[in-house]
Amino acid sequence: MTAPRTDESPSPETGTTPGPVTPGPVTPGAHAVPVRAESDHTVLAYPSPDHTAPDHPDLGHKGPDRGAESPGRRHDPPGEPRAVVLPEAGATAAPRWPSGDDRGVPSGRFVAKATLLTASLSIAAAVLGLLRDQSLARLFGAGRGTDAFLVAWTVPEFAATLLIEDGLAFALIPAFSMALTRRAQGVPGDPVRSLVAGTLSRLALAFAAVGALLALAAPQFVRALAPGLPDPGLAVDCTRLTATCVLSFGLAGYGSAVLRAHGRFLAPAGIYIAYNLGIVTAMYALGARWGVRSAAFGVAAGGCLMVLVQLPSLVRELVRRRPERGDRVPAAGAGAPSMNVPLLATVLLFALCRQSQVLIERFLASSLPAGAISHLNYAQKVAQIPMTLSMMLCTVTFPVVARALAEGDAERARIRVERDLAVAATLVLLGTAAVVACAPQLICLLFQRGAFTAADTAATAGVMRVYALGLLGQTLTGVLVRSYFSAGRATWYPVAAMTAGIVVTFWIGAWTVGSWGVTGIAAANATGITVTAALLLAGMRRRGVPVRTARVLRELSRPLRAAAIAAPAGGLVAALPGAAPAGLAAGGATVTVVFVLAGWALGAQEIAPLLRTVRTRTRRLADAVFR
Repeated sequence: MTAPRTDESPSPETGTTPGPVTPGPVTPGAHAVPVRAESDHTVLAYPSPDHTAPDHPDLGHKGPDRGAESPGRRHDPPGEPRAVVLPEAGATAAPRWPSGDDRGVPSGRFVAKATLLTASLSIAAAVLGLLRDQSLARLFGAGRGTDAFLVAWTVPEFAATLLIEDGLAFALIPAFSMALTRRAQGVPGDPVRSLVAGTLSRLALAFAAVGALLALAAPQFVRALAPGLPDPGLAVDCTRLTATCVLSFGLAGYGSAVLRAHGRFLAPAGIYIAYNLGIVTAMYALGARWGVRSAAFGVAAGGCLMVLVQLPSLVRELVRRRPERGDRVPAAGAGAPSMNVPLLATVLLFALCRQSQVLIERFLASSLPAGAISHLNYAQKVAQIPMTLSMMLCTVTFPVVARALAEGDAERARIRVERDLAVAATLVLLGTAAVVACAPQLICLLFQRGAFTAADTAATAGVMRVYALGLLGQTLTGVLVRSYFSAGRATWYPVAAMTAGIVVTFWIGAWTVGSWGVTGIAAANATGITVTAALLLAGMRRRGVPVRTARVLRELSRPLRAAAIAAPAGGLVAALPGAAPAGLAAGGATVTVVFVLAGWALGAQEIAPLLRTVRTRTRRLADAVFR
């Protein structure tokens, strides 16, 4: 029998610290009587004279900082049955949220640490992504070759959105959360392994078939996507290499969803580090011989690395619970659980519609002079960094909202979604102000070397400033759509809202591309996604989590006004120094200070806690230094 844990060592993946377990005596003859079942535990009553109950080696307390007692040492009033929460025999708590309460609700500390872990690795991946784009610009510039590669780059962009970020995860995370809950409730067999048996092989076969079809139809794909491309043959070669990522990204997305449902975020957050390392290595190792085709080969190699990075953690989670004797994991097609096909269809269609903005951009830009697609790509990659970082919290809290809705706790889900909206909007608006203020300095510092000229810097910076105007809409769309799909039910409203945004994007882009060029395309993108965000927010009360729309809009207006003040102030300061690094540092500092002060004066919800935290940390640091 395994001894109870008494150590305080942090979890290697989340940084959380489980509380110690203190064994308690059992009164002879006392019998456990099940009194109610919760989503991931069974509650047993022990009517013993001293009101104690046996502890389970998996039970820990909530820690003194939260002021809660250990479940194994709680004292009930005399004459009342002692209730203790125990996992079912042979079961694992589901989802396994470390440092959560007895209902499996993760603590604020766990959410914060998991978010910090995810954000840290995402920042590292973003830095490598910038290095990847810098290497592409340095080695191949912004011309016919990079335009051809970026047409093929559409495949991994779509695959990441459909299979890792927004699509497959919306269907798989609720499905695996339910399977984990059923496992904990003592359902015969292993629902988690049964779900894997019923879905993984079928999805992998579908991914492989789509990838093979795309490789065969690469000439038609390139002709449809970019009919005015100067070098379609090179784009076809690159597309056939990137088509392999349909399978690799699909498997990586499947593993990521399984791990996040289990409360594990380290390996999923690290996949893009491996992916970008694969691309950068391939470009420098093979670029002299293969040209821009080396970047496409790097996409294929990076996709395989994404799967390998998650494989050890995934295997550990799936084999953690050994089946009891007599348990049988159904084979695929033999009674194993299957995917919610309508839900999968809606989430994939939504993600496809959202990513089709890139198709529209490249279709319209293919008729412009060489380099237009490259300018759009570089501008978009840099401008989206604030949006990507602001979404890290939602990556962690998506299973939390799904769990709350599964338990029927709409109020807890509403509070979580409104908080996510406030935090994400504040962060992305600060980033938007910085991007608008320091666009030329950012692009010059990041890309202006080698084949990337000063003219490319000016064109890319102008496009990036317009792109940045849609970052709030991008972020709100990402937060809100998770709320629509967190209940694990199919809903077509997000697809309709995204379709409306796509129509607006195409109409404005086609109308402005002739006179404004790439700037008109960027403006169309920003307008379309903002329309989608507005429609999603308007439909939340009736179709999703019942957020208070008027209150949300009122709170969003405060950091929005702060960003409108900070951006021009930062732009004026950034233009003063001659060197790009000095201008970027001065402009970024000005934007941050003005945004925080203006937000505090306007009463922005997330600014005051931030200022209190900074003041507290500063005071503690001063006490430690000058004591």
